[in-house]
Amino acid sequence: MHTPVVIAAFASLLVVIALLQPLARRLDLAPSVLIAAVGAMIGVLAAYLLYTPRTDTFNALAYVFVDPPIDSETVLYIFLPLLLFQTTLTLDVRRILEDWVPILLLAVIAVLVATAIIGFALFPLAGVSLVACLLLGAIVATTDPVAVVSIFRDIGAPGRLGRLVEGESLLNDAAAIVLFVILLGMLTGAQTPEPMAAVVTFFRSFIGGILLGLVAGRGAVALLPMMRENKLAQVTFSVALPYLVYVVSEQLADVSAVVAVVASGIVFNLYGPARITPDAWSYLHDVWEQIAFWASSLIFVLASILIPELLTGFRMLDALLLVVLIVAALAARAVVIFGIMPLLEVMKLSEPVNTRYKTVILWGGMRGAVTLILALSITEHRTLPDDVQRFVAVLATSFVLFTLLIYGTTLKPLIKILKLNTLSPLDQALRHQFLALALSDVRDKVDEAAHAYSISDAIARKVSDDYAARSAEAAEINAFAEDIMDRERVLLGLIALADRERVFVLKHFREGTVSNRTITSHLAIVGRIADQARTKGRTGYNRSARRIVSFGKLFRLAQWTQRWLKIDLPLRIVVADRFERLLLTRIVLNELIEFNSNRIKPLLGDRVASILHETLDIRREDIVQGLDAMRLQYPDYADALELDFLRRTGQRFEEAAYSDAYTQTLIGTELYNDLKHELAQRRTTGGSRPRLDLGLKTRDLVAQNPFFSGLKDAEREEIVRLMRPRFATPGEYIIRKGEKGDAAYFISSGAAEVRTAFGTHAVGRGDVVGEIALLTGQPRSADVVALGYCNLLVLSATDFRALMKRSADLRAHVEHLAQVRLGMNQADAAALATPE
Repeated sequence: MHTPVVIAAFASLLVVIALLQPLARRLDLAPSVLIAAVGAMIGVLAAYLLYTPRTDTFNALAYVFVDPPIDSETVLYIFLPLLLFQTTLTLDVRRILEDWVPILLLAVIAVLVATAIIGFALFPLAGVSLVACLLLGAIVATTDPVAVVSIFRDIGAPGRLGRLVEGESLLNDAAAIVLFVILLGMLTGAQTPEPMAAVVTFFRSFIGGILLGLVAGRGAVALLPMMRENKLAQVTFSVALPYLVYVVSEQLADVSAVVAVVASGIVFNLYGPARITPDAWSYLHDVWEQIAFWASSLIFVLASILIPELLTGFRMLDALLLVVLIVAALAARAVVIFGIMPLLEVMKLSEPVNTRYKTVILWGGMRGAVTLILALSITEHRTLPDDVQRFVAVLATSFVLFTLLIYGTTLKPLIKILKLNTLSPLDQALRHQFLALALSDVRDKVDEAAHAYSISDAIARKVSDDYAARSAEAAEINAFAEDIMDRERVLLGLIALADRERVFVLKHFREGTVSNRTITSHLAIVGRIADQARTKGRTGYNRSARRIVSFGKLFRLAQWTQRWLKIDLPLRIVVADRFERLLLTRIVLNELIEFNSNRIKPLLGDRVASILHETLDIRREDIVQGLDAMRLQYPDYADALELDFLRRTGQRFEEAAYSDAYTQTLIGTELYNDLKHELAQRRTTGGSRPRLDLGLKTRDLVAQNPFFSGLKDAEREEIVRLMRPRFATPGEYIIRKGEKGDAAYFISSGAAEVRTAFGTHAVGRGDVVGEIALLTGQPRSADVVALGYCNLLVLSATDFRALMKRSADLRAHVEHLAQVRLGMNQADAAALATPE
């Protein structure tokens, strides 16, 4: 086979793929449906040209399509790692991780259920072994979510629903391929047919792939900064990663290569933005989008070209088996969607999904190129019996065609029948109101442009009056005052604010005014705010917004690591992340308040704008309070962080000034490049975030605590040996009433509140709490809650008693403080008992 002919054939396929995209849009079809149909036609035409006696002119080109120069294994090795990795880069990983339980259960259980139901349904009629029927079930268990997700976006379905489908499909492919390999091994004799051994192999391969992918992804992310500003090198490195992971997993580690690539891509997506510049990350995304388009289109068209060959000798029995396969696959998917998903909702592992959306997910279970390639690989296993090869190839190919031609062409009509494509009265009113305001703004800008360019008023009025009429028409048909309550208007405003907040955060990310480190987690929280605003209104908005100031599981884990393992680094990172997130949110909230005043107020009215302003103001107060608490504890770090923000802002203005001067030809290319290079060097030198010192060194804390100021150096060293540092966050319970006294707490910085049944007392630097229970042997008599960030020194009960015995002065001081606090409690009790 001549190389120029092969190149010409593949180039022709790229031309066909490019031309089919606008045609699919014009015909209102999913591109995969059209590509499959055209691919099959190319396969038929190539076979005709190759074997017809009428001409031999096109034999060389036709032979490339009839017998492609690459087999199924090569196709998978070339295209599958790219497709899997790019899919993980497009996912909102942090939001998907919020639903990792339902996604993982749906993905794995969906594959197992589909494989079992399809396999046992076909076995009585197929005339092949049960393992062969189960193998077919695993092959057709993979789903292609592209069409469903795109339709969800078109009709404005909740973003979480699309994430569930995308996440489930990604792991669905991984689980199906793992199961396919195991069942194929059973058929060829390479794998023991014992069920328990197969289960162990499945989970070993799946979990092993996750672990290898996590390690590879973290290693790759750690190497990214070495390439600095070189975007081409970073993209090249990212392309190499999935191939290396795929080969190492399959050939050396004997774990699932698909799962490993997915895991490495998730890690790369999570931590990659923090290691390179925003421009470089956007560039990497754009390149990967193009690569994935080529890969997905080529793999699909190549697989489709082989459809006529795979369907050779289709019989009436095959038609019956196809009907059984269709019914079984639909039933299996229905079991998962209408059986397992509601169960997850009852168990509070997943939020409820509307029945109409479930119906769309059920009918949208299209199969794609992965199913065709797996089916083709069966025909290339010469050790398998011919009847098994034919059974799998014919039914898998027929099923793919059915899902594309039936599901693919009827999905949008189903959407219309279910009325998921129609705007609600609320959305219609918002559309009219927005259109009236937008068209009015456009009319004003047209008038300004006409004046600026000295265009006559008569000509300008022809355009301006058209916009004025459309604006008046939109305002006239709007039913805001009659049909929409204030509560619904507030909901519209909250949705607008949530969407705008994401825009503002991304703006700061692209402009480089905030470090890359916290941007992904911050966007995840902002995305959750938008979702909750849409589904649960003001309550959901406020609850999600509080996540920015709350202390999450990661923070608690970092605290636990510092407290028990005495490792400060994770806590230092999450405290610094929190500091930066609060600072960014304060800036964005100021921008949102201005947006509410300038844009939402004319749209929704003064009353609604006032309610939204109050909501934003409360959020801002919470943020400022959180920042003030951190500033009191770490004033130097707060100053350094704000200084870093201003420096980044200045560098952005500097870059814009250079670009404007170059665009206006005020400076030449050589000078422009030199200035850009100098700016890049300064960004690299000062690009890292200021380092936060938590101040948890025991010796320093002891020296700072006035309680130990009168001790000799030797006595302080003894205390250093006994003490362990602890970090407490605002609102955290240091001591709980009724607990057994196991330690005393010396406050080195910060403030806390002692809450008794009779009143509350503030304690701060130099005070000790928890000592009364140790002195008396009684349970704790009060709650002690941190008012701000506190650095504490913890002394265990045993060490406390030993220290009190060795130091009479310390014991006297502690007993004096205890008596004072007991006296205060008694005074409070007496005051409460005295009638007014």
